[in-house]
Amino acid sequence: MNVTIRMTDEQRKIADSYAKCEGISLSEAIKRAFFEAIEDEYDLAEAKEVSERIKNGTEKTYSLDEAERLMGL
Repeated sequence: MNVTIRMTDEQRKIADSYAKCEGISLSEAIKRAFFEAIEDEYDLAEAKEVSERIKNGTEKTYSLDEAERLMGL
């Protein structure tokens, strides 16, 4: 599958420089950045959901002492 991305000359220079520093192709650099951004968004959404459950009292939390005791440490 091919995808076309329009960039300014400055954006292209930055992307090329990043790819070169990482020792990867421009295509690989863009693909990595794209999927890392998706993963970050997913992680943020999950964190927000857990935070809401904690605020609502529907998510059980443990102190360090409790966690250690439960794990037999």
